[in-house]
Amino acid sequence: MTAPIPHLPSASYAPLGTGDLAAEITAQLSSRLCQVRLRGFRPPEAPAPARAAPTLVAVAHGSRDPRALPTVRALLDRVRALRPGLAVRLGHIELNRPLLTDTLAELRGAAVLVPLLFGRGHHVTHDLPAALAAAPQLSGRIAAPLGPHPLLAEALHGRLREAGFPEAPSPRTAVVLAAAGSRAPRSAQDTERTAQLLSARLGGTPVLPAYASAAAPTVPDAVRTLTARGHDRIAVAGCFTAPGRFAAQCAAAAPGSAAEPLGDHPALARLVLHRYDQALRYDQALPYDQALPYGRAPLAGTGCDPETAGAATVAV
Repeated sequence: MTAPIPHLPSASYAPLGTGDLAAEITAQLSSRLCQVRLRGFRPPEAPAPARAAPTLVAVAHGSRDPRALPTVRALLDRVRALRPGLAVRLGHIELNRPLLTDTLAELRGAAVLVPLLFGRGHHVTHDLPAALAAAPQLSGRIAAPLGPHPLLAEALHGRLREAGFPEAPSPRTAVVLAAAGSRAPRSAQDTERTAQLLSARLGGTPVLPAYASAAAPTVPDAVRTLTARGHDRIAVAGCFTAPGRFAAQCAAAAPGSAAEPLGDHPALARLVLHRYDQALRYDQALPYDQALPYGRAPLAGTGCDPETAGAATVAV
């Protein structure tokens, strides 16, 4: 026999309306769901803060010419304008402050050294790796020099046009491409390749490399060679970032127009950033053992090979 169900006072359990019933169900579900833990589930983590881009350290040679430092600073101002927010610092190998060693000593984290030089001479293959190795608090890479590259040819072409060099090719015109000079064979190869690129940019006008020191031919020798070939309108273009002794020496040897140093030409500023980006893509960095991966690398692995061991570039 089934026991009778006791009846509680009706006053304790008043009927719920539709809205009250829904609220009660929602409250009960919320209470139970708060106690549920899914196996293997982890709440999403906050995104990591964006990593700051490595500092771009532009490495200039340095010069006693008082115009050199303002010229290089103007180039770096243009680089900063092209990429707002990128930290850009300057360091000199010698003769001007800040020196590269002092600039690197002030930095922390990661950096890319971009040489404002135009070939693989002693400074690029030895001095820059040594300076980076002496800054153990930094992880860094060394970018390729600015030459050879089509953007360098564009900047050289622009400075020649500013100096009055004719746009249309002529059998009478020719150009001497002056560079600082180095005993490193690779540096001469780079200058020769830049001369080829400039010649193509000029529509086939002959361009003969020449050097201010440590290599041959000199600018006067190159002028004589071109004159003997029948060219009597010869201009001098220079692979020089800023005014200095070598730039002035080469310009003085020009029988015709002489282009100004490349300075803050827009194409050169774009080339500085291109070399920086290229170095960050480590697989496309220097084509020789010159790039240092992030995390320290021994100096022995920085390209000090027998071919360049005796190379040196004279100060300008």
